[in-house]
Amino acid sequence: MNVREWALISFTILAQMSVGAFVVLGIVHFLAQRKAGSEEADRLSDRALLAIGPVMVLGLLVSLLHLGNPLNAYRAVANVGSSWLSREILFGALFAVVGGAFAIAQWRKIGSFAMRNLLAWLAALIGLVLVYSMASVYMLGTQPAWNTWATPISFFVTTLLLGVLAMGAAFVANYAYIQRKYPGCADAQCGLMRAAVRWIAVAAVVLVGIELLVVPLQVAYLAAAGGVAGDSAALMYGEFGLILALRLALVFIGAGVLGVFLYQNALSPGREKVLGYLTYAAFALVLVSEGLGRFIFYATHLRIGI
Repeated sequence: MNVREWALISFTILAQMSVGAFVVLGIVHFLAQRKAGSEEADRLSDRALLAIGPVMVLGLLVSLLHLGNPLNAYRAVANVGSSWLSREILFGALFAVVGGAFAIAQWRKIGSFAMRNLLAWLAALIGLVLVYSMASVYMLGTQPAWNTWATPISFFVTTLLLGVLAMGAAFVANYAYIQRKYPGCADAQCGLMRAAVRWIAVAAVVLVGIELLVVPLQVAYLAAAGGVAGDSAALMYGEFGLILALRLALVFIGAGVLGVFLYQNALSPGREKVLGYLTYAAFALVLVSEGLGRFIFYATHLRIGI
């Protein structure tokens, strides 16, 4: 695997994590506002919001390494009317710009709440279209291992799984900061953080269940199809079988096992420190697992013809 393919792995993972984190943060902020008011909801989410933008920008910068000449990147959007690759680049740039504009407006409280809310919904919609565009790039008839229902499903599962766990880690880090700097106003944040982590744990367990169902079904489907598709399946359970097993084990432990422990510990006040360790560990394990999964995605595809 060369530098260009490593760039694609990094770009797709970072961009999908950014979109997922943005969507999850928006949902959590909406629910927190209904429960505790705008001020506490902002205190829970504003610092987490500012962490999303740099991740997306880093993903876009890394994606330039995939191009033969990064200085010609602007030409990649020339075929937006007919090419999913051009749409992917266009929506990636739009998500960074609109999401960044919302982050600045929210952080500085520029404009009305309705205006900021509209920007947030627009950025989330663009982000989801970006993920769909990313999946559509690989739906090619000449690439049997990519041209299946598993590609869009796995891309959206990765988006949401990394999004929920990244935001879980951001919420516990934000609570630790508030508790250290402003201990007098940490109680309300503690309740919001524990409630958010409970729902994040539930979402992680559901999502990993989908992922653990889709991966073996895809391998079985490709193996049954035979030909080039069967050759890709053979690579998945043969040459790259250990990596695939490690990838599934890590996501099961990170999102499944630790997800259950996260839910249990989030129910009990006073276990915030343990909750932090569990959340960071779950996010790290799933991030590594999704990186391995994307490596297998690029390493096992075989083209029909030349």
